[in-house]
Amino acid sequence: MPLVPADYQPPFLFRNGHFSTIYHGLLRKVDGVVQQRERLELPDGDFLDLDWSESAAPTQKAVILLHGLEGNAQRPYITGSAKQLNSYGFDTCAVNFRGCSGEPNRKYKSYHSGATDDLVAVVDHILSTRTYKELYLKGYSLGGNVALKYLGEGNMIPEQVKGAVAVSVPCDLHDACIELLKPKNILYARRFKKHLLAKLKEKHHLFPERVSKARIDSIVTLKDFDDVYTGPAHGFVDALDYYRQCSSKQFLSNVNVPSLIINAKNDSFLGSNCYPFDEAEANEHVHLEVPDFGGHVGFWGKQNVTYAEQRAVKFFAALAQNDK
Repeated sequence: MPLVPADYQPPFLFRNGHFSTIYHGLLRKVDGVVQQRERLELPDGDFLDLDWSESAAPTQKAVILLHGLEGNAQRPYITGSAKQLNSYGFDTCAVNFRGCSGEPNRKYKSYHSGATDDLVAVVDHILSTRTYKELYLKGYSLGGNVALKYLGEGNMIPEQVKGAVAVSVPCDLHDACIELLKPKNILYARRFKKHLLAKLKEKHHLFPERVSKARIDSIVTLKDFDDVYTGPAHGFVDALDYYRQCSSKQFLSNVNVPSLIINAKNDSFLGSNCYPFDEAEANEHVHLEVPDFGGHVGFWGKQNVTYAEQRAVKFFAALAQNDK
């Protein structure tokens, strides 16, 4: 599918990528979303906490929401998505990845950009316990990569899964890592590393045989973190092996449900390889939209409804209408 034209034209301040990213990451507030938590026990003995919010009227449509690195189901981009989708007749299931719901997970491993097994478990759980006829995916950043990888890597996709929207997606994880290590992103990288190291130190106390204090102390960059923990803990040789195997870009040719990728041109987290122009042009199911502005998960919108939230509703509603 050729490049989808974007008509996102925010106010002047929100044309700055860093301002957009910081505002929506730290300052935006979303009220009025009621969430009910459900704990999903996983086959390996771990768990996921799912935060549900429902449409005012009974519905047979639901959207699975997937957050980004060190996010959770209470982040404004997730609650904002839930609020908008609920108002248009979609229930939402916001997934807290392992260790992200306010309680440490039970295993040494946690979550990562390619952890599609847990998404498979969520989809299977929803379809076995509820009566939805239509199921959609919406992922942000890391969560967007998970959603796209799930759709294209060869999983048996249930017929109820009708489409996906992925926002600010690091489709090439190595390329995104290179960008995050540049001086322009030093404040973001420090913040991510601070939160990730705090969790890894908890892992060290619970599993001292798996990672030493000396190894933790050797971590300087986010790539170091992936070399020390993310890669080995999840079955990869190192960071580069993890990036190679889990980047969603390589799976886009196999995606066979309508999927919209929205990556802003001024997203400082994404390198040029994170914009899959060729892959979108070669696959009629992959729609790529590259607005000039938006930063990283920083799309503005009137009345506190972001452009990405509006686009997702329109995209899913059109698919629902076409499926009738």
